[in-house]
Amino acid sequence: MTERGRCYRYVGPAELKAAVRRGDGGRRISSSAEFHGWVVEQSAAELAEPFTFVVGTDGVLRLAPRRSEHVACAGGDMVLGAGEIGFLRETDRWTVSEVSNQSTGYCPDVSSWAEVARALDAVELGRPSGFTHEVVFRRCPDCQEHNIVREGDFVCVFCGSDLPATWNVDPLV
Repeated sequence: MTERGRCYRYVGPAELKAAVRRGDGGRRISSSAEFHGWVVEQSAAELAEPFTFVVGTDGVLRLAPRRSEHVACAGGDMVLGAGEIGFLRETDRWTVSEVSNQSTGYCPDVSSWAEVARALDAVELGRPSGFTHEVVFRRCPDCQEHNIVREGDFVCVFCGSDLPATWNVDPLV
């Protein structure tokens, strides 16, 4: 944990992290002006679907095209949050139309919303009060596989063991 919140290490396939090169990373968006500079560079087709995002340990939002790996968006670093995010132009400003913690590389807990909200507020984007799609991640204590809990069924899809009620994906955090 940092004074900001829990940090998430990359827990996905090692080859994806190994492919990250110096200078990789999503576009750093720390202000309204930086967001407006970024958004005008996006095509209508790009804006029609969600983007990959992370919140770095510095609390700053980083954005990349949807099919980007979260670990590349983060430059291989730890994050405070990660997922997918979509934007919508309202009458007088940009807002977040959808946002999730869907990142199988970092598997952030739903509690990461506080850090995501802080980063969006810093950019002065309208936003929902929480994730519009929450993903619950758990690591099976028996087979060690990462699971997505669906419909509140805390049972490992790989071996059938019970999954813990609290986030446990990264044993080192």
